Amino acid sequence: MNVTTKEIEKESKSASTSPKYKRILLKLSGEALMGDRSFGIDPEVVQDIALQVAEIVKDGTEVAIVVGGGNIFRGINGADKGMDRATADYIGMIATVMNALTLQDAFEHLEEPIQTRVMSAIAMQEIAEPYIRRRAIRHLENNRVVIFGAGSGNPYFTTDTTAALRGAEIDAEVILKATKVDGIYDSDPKKNPDAKRFKSVSFDHALINDLRVMDATAFALCKENGIPIIVFDLGVTGNIRRVIMGESIGTYVGGSCEIN
Repeated sequence: MNVTTKEIEKESKSASTSPKYKRILLKLSGEALMGDRSFGIDPEVVQDIALQVAEIVKDGTEVAIVVGGGNIFRGINGADKGMDRATADYIGMIATVMNALTLQDAFEHLEEPIQTRVMSAIAMQEIAEPYIRRRAIRHLENNRVVIFGAGSGNPYFTTDTTAALRGAEIDAEVILKATKVDGIYDSDPKKNPDAKRFKSVSFDHALINDLRVMDATAFALCKENGIPIIVFDLGVTGNIRRVIMGESIGTYVGGSCEIN
């Protein structure tokens, strides 16, 4: 996935110069930062993500990011092994802050650094700003990438729910859910070779058919606030920009049902 700035710039010249979305929330799983590793962080993957996001920021798109912590610690797994669930979730939240700081460092060490702010839902004043909605919006208006760490600050809630909550709070036009698959299918493509990928799907269809776009709480927040979700493959370099420019990448959740 390692690319150079020149390669991204070359690709950008062939695409539209008018982003479809002005303000987006990018949801990254902790696992997305691992690359092919079994644990931790792959610096090349993080740099690639930073390069892709930097390109859309330069195009004028305001970017907020919610990152998970599953590459370091997953609260639900700790609870399954006997830990107190709330304690396990707090440890998971701290893991997300570690990932947020890693992303911030990558943005600020690009050839053309991108100003970044990490905002934590748990007070960590020495390393991150506290989450304040109006301050977050102001950072976005000043073309700073805002990375939300520590989830929502509450146990029993996932970072998917945090993404939906923060997306609604900052008036994001869309939530981009970056995954390791190229969209949502009508059945498991690993088990069914005839599985068909949805180009778009309605909230109701996804809910009735249990397509597991996000967890139920996150999905309900997006539906209630009219925030569409685009599920796409992060592993293809340039896909973030393609989505922002309006190309038909992955699956759009929030429209009518359409299968590729």
